[in-house]
Amino acid sequence: MSSSVLPLIEGADPANFPLDSFKVAIAVLLSKALDLSLDTAFSGVDFGRKGVDFTVAVPRFRLKSKIPELIEKVTSTVYSFTPNHYLEQCVGESPFVHFYVRTTTLFKLVLERIHQSPASNGVPFGSNWQGAGKKVVIEFSSPNIAKPFHAGHLRSTIIGTVLSNLFEANGWDVIRMNYLGDWGKQFGLLAVGFKRYGSEESLANNAIMHLFDVYVKVNRDAALEKERGEPEITDQKAREVFRKMESGDESTLSLWRRFRELSIHKYAEVYNRLNVRFDVYAGESLVRSDHIKAAMAALEANNLLTDKTSKESNNNWKEKKVAMSLGTLRTAEEEDAEANPSGRGVAKAVDLNQWKLGKPVVQKPDGTTIYIMRDIAGVFQRYEQYKFDKHIYVVGDQQELHVAQFFKIVSLLNAPFADRLEHVSFGRVNGMSTRKGDVKFLDEILDTAKEAMLAQMQQKEEKFKDIEDPDYTADQIGMTCVKVQDMQAKRVHSYNFDPQRMTSFEGDTGAYLQYAHVRLCSIERKVAPTVVVPSDPSQINFDLLAEPKAREIVFILGTYPDVVRTALKTYEPSNIVSFCFRLSHIISSAWETLIVMGQEHELAQARLFLYMSARDVLGSAMRLLSLSPLTRM
Repeated sequence: MSSSVLPLIEGADPANFPLDSFKVAIAVLLSKALDLSLDTAFSGVDFGRKGVDFTVAVPRFRLKSKIPELIEKVTSTVYSFTPNHYLEQCVGESPFVHFYVRTTTLFKLVLERIHQSPASNGVPFGSNWQGAGKKVVIEFSSPNIAKPFHAGHLRSTIIGTVLSNLFEANGWDVIRMNYLGDWGKQFGLLAVGFKRYGSEESLANNAIMHLFDVYVKVNRDAALEKERGEPEITDQKAREVFRKMESGDESTLSLWRRFRELSIHKYAEVYNRLNVRFDVYAGESLVRSDHIKAAMAALEANNLLTDKTSKESNNNWKEKKVAMSLGTLRTAEEEDAEANPSGRGVAKAVDLNQWKLGKPVVQKPDGTTIYIMRDIAGVFQRYEQYKFDKHIYVVGDQQELHVAQFFKIVSLLNAPFADRLEHVSFGRVNGMSTRKGDVKFLDEILDTAKEAMLAQMQQKEEKFKDIEDPDYTADQIGMTCVKVQDMQAKRVHSYNFDPQRMTSFEGDTGAYLQYAHVRLCSIERKVAPTVVVPSDPSQINFDLLAEPKAREIVFILGTYPDVVRTALKTYEPSNIVSFCFRLSHIISSAWETLIVMGQEHELAQARLFLYMSARDVLGSAMRLLSLSPLTRM
């Protein structure tokens, strides 16, 4: 390949993925040497390891010739390989072939693309149009009204936010939805509790905390009545309140609306602090009754409804009582477990035992709805409104059974969107329970982190004087520590809540990422006005960036769009976090080698441009993680 013109290959997008140019060039070579289609050859090119740019595992092509002979065909200048505009070297190491790309081309393609205006290419560096024309609804966070936002909510909120950002970066139209737990017997319990323990004065002072205290107390009342074998007065009153809600009793609904509005107002403050936004504040209460009736009718028409006796429900209750006391079940399982524990009539259910999914209740004996029924009706309502191509539920692994039951019922109803529903599960944060009152509230966690960061900042008096808003800066650093600690591990893993670890400055922490970004920002300030980067990157002499460390930085910058694409496939925020730390570590190791201050002007310009490129990419990756990159700290 003597020219720089590359063929078009399906799946390759050199305009948005600069390193795809080199993969295409390798595919052309492989296609010629091994008689492969360009698509097959392209799919076989992987990123290399330990200083290798790209690697091809020859056995994956399942060709008849012996591996050494195939490698010789690829690497020998007699047969195929000739250095060109894209490739400098090709080395065989059975069963692999390793490729090294031309450094000058690498620098030009990556660095110029990073600083290319979105107006000229449509999207900023790291983004692409692969999901153009597609719509995804992502339901996440979803706290219950009248309960403070605690650390257990953080995982769903962060994962959902990062997924939303990733889908948008990959060209999708994203609907960010917060599905509030604002309906059901839980509100009945709260209403009964407020009548017993409520105080208008306490409600005015701190509404959410007061309602939470009331909720814990009334749940304790209900649990004691059940354990002692006493008449379950609290439970009966709660059911009666919920019946009034569903029948439209205005005085009951007025109290419900008041608690709901107070909750949303408080949640909005927390979300704003977390740099999280929603397009829709939905809720169980907003699932229309006509959709619920239609869903029930569809279940009956498809012969899916069956009775669930008090004995079956009692078995469910015995199995789940311990988990409920520990606070590990959410509304869905709580309602199912309590659907008919006392033998009052017969509940309606769907028998999913042949799929080993149990027999979930969809309607209580008293005719009121249950959480799963509102989920079923709600997704039909959403499809009618949004015509989504994908719907993701970011819900903890405690609800895997509930989500599986919900998805299976939707499938049995032959919904046209049944195969578009996805559950993004995650491990829990251990040590939380709203029922026991043993809760670490997020506001308290963030305040503690902020105070710790502020104390650290004040130790460096000179730098502290230059910070315009120390309180905001400390809050952002603390929040970054909390979020990064949560996102570092794979999302399926649970972890023990540890405030000290969350706010640590040691090792790979959020504070380290913020410091890396701040230091990159400081270079431009320090060398100005002596060294200024020209607005046109083509005026910069990249050949002066001859150090291996400079090449290492440029290559990892070039991988960023691929990291974004891969993170969308795996739904893993940890992929982006790992990239941020890898880039930060490489930059940290370059400070003594790639010095800007006091260097020859053209060399200083080239190095400054490199650091500015790293700053922009690190900042972009941090924003994907819902972090706010700082310029001073």
